[in-house]
Amino acid sequence: MLNRGLDKLELLRIVDAVANEKSIDKELVIESMESAIQKAALTKFGNDNNIEVKISRDTGEIKIEKVIEVVEKVEDPSKEISLELAIKTSKKNKDLKIGDKISEELPQIDFGRIAAQSAKQVISFKVREAEKNRQYEEFIDKQGQVLSGIIKRLEYGNVIVDLGKAEGVIKKDELIPREILKNGDRVKAYCYEVKKEIKGHQIFLSRAHPQFLAKLFFQEVPEIYEGVIEIKAVARDPGSRAKICVNSKDSSIDPVGACVGMRGSRVQSIVNELHGEKIDIIKWTEDLPTLISESLSPAEIQKVLIDQENKRIDVILSEDNLSKAIGRRGQNVRLASKLTNFEIDILTDKEDSDRRQTEFKERTETLIKSLEVDETLGQLLVSEGFQGIEEISQAKAEDISKIEGIDDSTAEELISRSKENLVKQKDEISKKLKELGVEEKLINLKGLTQGMLVLLGQRNIKKLSDFADLSSDELIGGYDEVKGKKIRIEGYLEEFSLSREEADQLIMSARDIVFK
Repeated sequence: MLNRGLDKLELLRIVDAVANEKSIDKELVIESMESAIQKAALTKFGNDNNIEVKISRDTGEIKIEKVIEVVEKVEDPSKEISLELAIKTSKKNKDLKIGDKISEELPQIDFGRIAAQSAKQVISFKVREAEKNRQYEEFIDKQGQVLSGIIKRLEYGNVIVDLGKAEGVIKKDELIPREILKNGDRVKAYCYEVKKEIKGHQIFLSRAHPQFLAKLFFQEVPEIYEGVIEIKAVARDPGSRAKICVNSKDSSIDPVGACVGMRGSRVQSIVNELHGEKIDIIKWTEDLPTLISESLSPAEIQKVLIDQENKRIDVILSEDNLSKAIGRRGQNVRLASKLTNFEIDILTDKEDSDRRQTEFKERTETLIKSLEVDETLGQLLVSEGFQGIEEISQAKAEDISKIEGIDDSTAEELISRSKENLVKQKDEISKKLKELGVEEKLINLKGLTQGMLVLLGQRNIKKLSDFADLSSDELIGGYDEVKGKKIRIEGYLEEFSLSREEADQLIMSARDIVFK
């Protein structure tokens, strides 16, 4: 490529050919050639020199120059010259000053075998780098889109897809379960990440991602593409079942009907792409109880109890509807929970009744014991909404005396006893914490109650550093997957109904102190 007798215009034709073949900027190819010639020139004229190479973009002429800087004190004679000597030897310019540079043109190089090979390696490296960057810039814009390609090969369960100018990978866990893909098959997948790495870029694709389903609807339903219908939420159990929530900005258009299509044509093409995955299309509503009921279809819901603070919902229904709401292996309720972003507990009307009776009995017994009152008075207070002695201690006497059967003096006595009991409980818990050896720093962490601290101490979480090492799942409970099955993890503070946000805040506060 870089022989001495190479025609100047031929050089530019080679540049054009390489740039077109690799789909990269012509300027990058010329710059890589300049770097290659510079490397060869340094080998010939000495690596100590400062050599610059310029290839004319118009004529292809190659100019090799040795550049020397004018300095006050010379430290490197191969790259520097004193002002006095520069003026004395320079024929062109007698007005030189410190910092100026003098260029001396060097003869053209007759590339030897080793120099030519070295130059070729530099050009190849630069072109490869430019090609990688070009591909990265091209595909980073396609992140979040559905891409189509030909399956090139299978590697350890992963699928390598030829996307034309690059390769994408569908990892084993991003495939639809039980889906059979073969070399040569055309496949669609959602591009969820384009990662730039030293060896090049990687394009990660998925057929199991919830957004793959959303993007298929985007392609298939013109009203979604045009923005008339919007997708509010998606939940998937890939290859088995999915739920999608849609809303229409135009009241005259039925969002569910538009997504289903004439005789189910639109949704059926998506089902075929997902190998028979059943899709429930749900109409979005701001009314959460209605949305929950629709999400748990075909079950008929009797009552919905919402705890907004802790993002939990209790759904009450008849025994006949229990299996419908839960679904096969808990699939229906799990997808509804993902769709609404609420943790859903399913209870039969009998279980709900039993639970309420148990709670009523436990609260009554607590008040009887703490306030030393009879069962009738305890039941009366609980039925009027007093959950425990803390609420009674904070109430006004006139509010309690409004309850039929309780006079002013009894109300005052109840408030007094509840306050005394709280002080007593606090002292007992403080003593318990001391016996457990709970660290003062942990006791002083804002947001932890004494009851929480006792439970943590009993589970050997006694130092602030111990608490800082916990995860939110360890605090409030969650699920883990063991051998393909979801296992329930009991949280240390689960009975206190902390939200995940509150748990995260407590842990981060502890870490801020420990790692300060």
